[in-house]
Amino acid sequence: MTHIHFIVNPISGKGKHNITEAHIKTFFPSEKYEVYVHLTKRKRHAIELTKLALEQKADIIVACGGDGTIHEVATALVNKEVLFGVVPVGSGNGLASNLSIPKNIDKALELIRKQTVVAMDVGSLNGEYFFSNMGFGIDATIIEQYEKSGKRKLGAYIRAALNSAQQYKAKQMYVTYNGNTREVNPLLLFISNSNEMGYNMSLTPKASLTDGLLDYLMVPKIGIFKQLTFGLYVLLKKTEKFRQTDYVQTAKIEVEIKNSQRQGVQIDGEYYEFNTNHFIIEVVPKSLNVIC
Repeated sequence: MTHIHFIVNPISGKGKHNITEAHIKTFFPSEKYEVYVHLTKRKRHAIELTKLALEQKADIIVACGGDGTIHEVATALVNKEVLFGVVPVGSGNGLASNLSIPKNIDKALELIRKQTVVAMDVGSLNGEYFFSNMGFGIDATIIEQYEKSGKRKLGAYIRAALNSAQQYKAKQMYVTYNGNTREVNPLLLFISNSNEMGYNMSLTPKASLTDGLLDYLMVPKIGIFKQLTFGLYVLLKKTEKFRQTDYVQTAKIEVEIKNSQRQGVQIDGEYYEFNTNHFIIEVVPKSLNVIC
């Protein structure tokens, strides 16, 4: 008997999805599966529910929600034998898209039933995991404003980006990778494990979830015209060809932020604050068993 737990965010996708226990059980016959459904009630609740499912000897744990729910469930499954499934019903769905997991709920459930598994890499930021990407620059400011808007739509994200472009103040940082340290003043300092951010957008189209490397992309502080030019390169998925870009694939990066004791960071499309100015970012190879 396979024990499968579904961690469902009831408000993802404006709460219009039909992920109910009755619907789920039509895909997982009772003679083969013991199905449990848990609903999240607050931010980080999915982490608690996932740990509870692990205590109950789950064989498969499925995140049903957006990038935030997926991040929380996956966080508790790193370096575990338990299989991780995804039913994407959020707005961005970057990681699910990179894993070729369909947005159609029924097709995603069918995929979980087939159980084709890939061991994917995970990123670590001072011991906190990320699965798609993280960033210290303007993207963190964009996510902070996006969350404050209370709207999970592409239009709200674009407005947050435009506002951030006008307000963002770059910070001096020391970045070390491959034995070299350099001082940078970045508009964007983005580190990615995945080749998609969500909304079919990518800053690191060469990134792979299984290559044992992270993709580092740094764009220095530039004027508004060059920012618009960089935006065009993003749309064309050729960011590494933008002249001011510093791009490298590596397994470990250290970042120290000058004159700062508290730093805002975006992790998998969510805003977090850390009481430190020193960060170690590294890859944890093949540490999450995901159904895709």
